[in-house]
Formats: sequence, structure tokens, C-alpha cells
Amino acid sequence: MKYVLSRLSFLLLSLWVAVSVNFVLPRLMPGNPAILMLGRYKGQLTSRALHALELQFGITHQPLWHQYLTYIINLLHGNLGLSLTYYPVPVSQIIAQSLPWTLGLVGTATIISMIIGTAVGVYLAWNHGKTWDNVLPTMAMFTMALPYFWLALVLLYFLAYVLHWFPLAHAYSTGLSPSWTWSFVGNVVDHALLPALTIVVSSVGGWMIGMRNNMIQTLGEDYITFAEAKGVNHWRLMFQYAARNAILPSLTSFAMSMGFVVGGALLTETVFSYPGMGYQLLVAVENEDYPLMQGLFLMIALAVLLANFFVEILYGKLDPRARQGQGGAS
Repeated sequence: MKYVLSRLSFLLLSLWVAVSVNFVLPRLMPGNPAILMLGRYKGQLTSRALHALELQFGITHQPLWHQYLTYIINLLHGNLGLSLTYYPVPVSQIIAQSLPWTLGLVGTATIISMIIGTAVGVYLAWNHGKTWDNVLPTMAMFTMALPYFWLALVLLYFLAYVLHWFPLAHAYSTGLSPSWTWSFVGNVVDHALLPALTIVVSSVGGWMIGMRNNMIQTLGEDYITFAEAKGVNHWRLMFQYAARNAILPSLTSFAMSMGFVVGGALLTETVFSYPGMGYQLLVAVENEDYPLMQGLFLMIALAVLLANFFVEILYGKLDPRARQGQGGAS
């Protein structure tokens, strides 16, 4: 229990730091969202209109500590401000609309990549030195070296534009209205296949090589040799003894990957015009939409912290040594 409480304390502290940094950074930038909005009207708005915009964007001339308290209260109520790009749509509404698309596409593709890469890595390590162990890592290094955006563009051109196997862009066909019907869900899956394939092809090699190397190192440990000498079952030795310990470093990488899933696959979502978080982040940067950027960064930080918290708890379950010095297992 002490181990869990220590990890939870670190999570809360890190979350407070992330929230505070997210509060300070926009206030170090020149100008404010209201002035940027005023610039879009080429100075045609009056000072009273500017003051009204400042109130809408939550800009006050109160002391900094008062602004900080207001900011925390607004966060607790889910108020992330108004977007400049989609004014007067709230940032929270934009995130709520974009997040499911990113989780569905990038999250699913990341999980598939991790599962396939880890399984193949275990197989290659167990059959170290054989034909597939010489071929697949070389192919993985080649796919990992390919520029991410270039791979997406090549697949989009040949598979979608030339062969017409997949749609060219967007999350679903123009003219359809989102609904929980089989026709709409099938259309969404059809549009997501090619972007997901791009993510899987470009990332599965890293999972495979990482797991293979960890597994080979683990197979050389004395306890593996001892278990093999005792006649432990082949499958039990491979998965329960070797793979269980070899996968621990991959869990940390997986936690980071799942955390950054919220940020979206920026290049993939841009190439395929997919309406996820990464695409919204690009739009926010291009339009100097500080409130939207601030909300997106906060969501990414929160996702990374939560993902690391849960993987540390899982890490402690799989490897009791991780709990040493934290009060032991409860």
C-alpha cells in the first residue's frame, strides 16, 4: 500500500507542476488572445469590444495569485477557455470532439503494434540465430528508418489514389452524419485502416527489436538455465519465466506511447486530414490559438502522467523488486 501511495503522491505533484507550467507559459508570451482576435479585424474593433473579448477569454488585471486561483477553479469545472480558431467554441468542446478519433485510431494502432512486435520479438529471441531472426530485424530496421510522413504519402498515393483500395482522407465520407449504425461504423473503420496501417508499419519494428534484445539478455540469466535444467515446460519457461521479465522495459515504453496517444499522430493525421488531436494541434499552432494549444498540452501531460502511474503499479505487480524501498507489498 505504501508503494501505491508514494506513486500516487508523485502523480499529484507532477500534475500540479504541469498545471502550473501550463498557467505560466501563456502569460510569458507577448500579447493575449483578445489582442490576437482584434488583429483579425484589422483594428476595426473599439476599446470596449477589446475589453469584452478579454472578459470572454478570462483575461483580467487581477494579481497573479488571484488569476492562478481562478484558473484552477475553471479547470475543476472543465473550463479551458475559448478557441481563437473556432471562436466562440469552448476548447473543452473541441477536445471532446477530437479525442475519440485519436484514441480510436492512434490508440488501437499503438496497441496492435505493441502486441505484434512483442510476440514476434519473443519468437525471434527464442529462435536466436535462425533464418527469421536474421531476416525480420533487418526488415524492421529498414521500416524504422523510413521517414514517417514519406511512408504515409507513399501508401496514400499507391493504395488509395492509384488502386482505390482505401479512401483518400477524413474520418468518414462527406455527407454522412455520425451515428451508431453499422453503415457509419463500417465507413469509419474503412477510413481508419490506411492511417492505422501507416502507424503499425512504422512502429512495429521498434517493439520487435526491443523485445528481442531484452529477451535474449533474459535468456542468459542463471535462473533461466536453472529452470531449464529442472525440466520446466517449454512454453512456461518461454512466457512465464523469460518473457515476463523481458517485457518490463517495454511496459515503460508502452506507457509513454499510450500517454502520447492523446497528442495524436501529428503527421499521420495531417496527411490523411484526420480530425484528431494531432490535427487540432497543428491548426492551433498555425493560427496562434494559444487557448487551444494550452488545453491540448494539458491533456497530453495528464495522459502521460496517468499512463506512467498505471504502468508503475503494474510494474510493481510483475516485479516485486520495484516495491523494495517503498514499504514492500501490501
